[in-house]
Amino acid sequence: MLTNAHKIYYKTNEEVELIRHSCLLVSHTHAEVAKHIRSGIKTIELDRIAEQFIRDHKAIPGFKGYRNFPYTLCISVNEQVVHGMPGKYELKNGDVVSIDCGVIANGFYGDSAYTYCVGEVKEEVKRLLVITKESLYKGIEQAFEGNRLGDISFAIQRHVESNGYSVVRELVGHGVGRQLHEAPEVPNYGKRGQGVKLLEGLVLAIEPMVNMGKKEVRHLNDGWTVVTADKKPSAHFEHTIAIGKKSADILSDFGVIEKSVKNNTELSAIS
Repeated sequence: MLTNAHKIYYKTNEEVELIRHSCLLVSHTHAEVAKHIRSGIKTIELDRIAEQFIRDHKAIPGFKGYRNFPYTLCISVNEQVVHGMPGKYELKNGDVVSIDCGVIANGFYGDSAYTYCVGEVKEEVKRLLVITKESLYKGIEQAFEGNRLGDISFAIQRHVESNGYSVVRELVGHGVGRQLHEAPEVPNYGKRGQGVKLLEGLVLAIEPMVNMGKKEVRHLNDGWTVVTADKKPSAHFEHTIAIGKKSADILSDFGVIEKSVKNNTELSAIS
C-alpha cells in the first residue's frame, strides 16, 4: 500500500547514497541470515538473527511494526509467495525460502529479497528461481532515464511467461525513500512505452514474484501470508535501484549474499 500514491519523490545524489547505505545493510543482513539457514532451524530463529544484526549496526528493522507486522523478516516457504510470518516451522531439505528484509538508517529505507534453496531442491524448482532472478535483471536493464515504467514491467513479464511461468498480479514493486512504499507502483507485467516516464533521482524496488503454476494467489487467515492458489512453489527476488542516465544503479547487493550461500554447505546455489 502506497503512503502517498499521487506524488513521486525524486532523490538528490546525497539521498541516493543514504538509501544505498540502507540497502547494503539489508544485503549484509541477508548474508548473515544465509549463514544460518539449514534443515531443522525454525524460521523465528532466522528472524531473531536478522533483528540483532540490524540493531547491532545502529539501524532499525524496517518491517517490524509496519502496519502492525510483528517481525523483522518476511519468510515465505515453498508455495508462500510473500509476507510469510516467521514462526515454529522448521526448514527442511528441498524447501525454497524467500526472505524479504528492510531497514531504516539515517531516515531512509532499504529493501531487498532473495530466495534460497535448502539442501537438494528439485531441478524444476531451481529453474523457477533462476528464471525469476533473470527476470529481475531484465527489468533492471530497462530502468534508465527516458524509458517508461511499462518497459520494466514488460521485460519482466516477457521473460517469465516465455519460460512457462506466471507473474503474480496482485503484488507489485514500489518507490523507496523516507517511506517503505512510495509512488510509483512497479507491476511485473505491462506494456512497453506506457506508464510513468523514468527520470534520474527515481528510486524503485523492483521485485518479480513468480509462480511455477498459475498466477492466482490467496491470503491466509493470519492477514499477511500470500500463497499460490494451486499450492505450487513461488519465487521472489528484489533489488532497490536508482534510475540513471544510461543505466540503473543497483543499490542492494546480491554478491555478498551469494558468497554466504556458497560457504554454507546446507544451501545449494542458483546460477
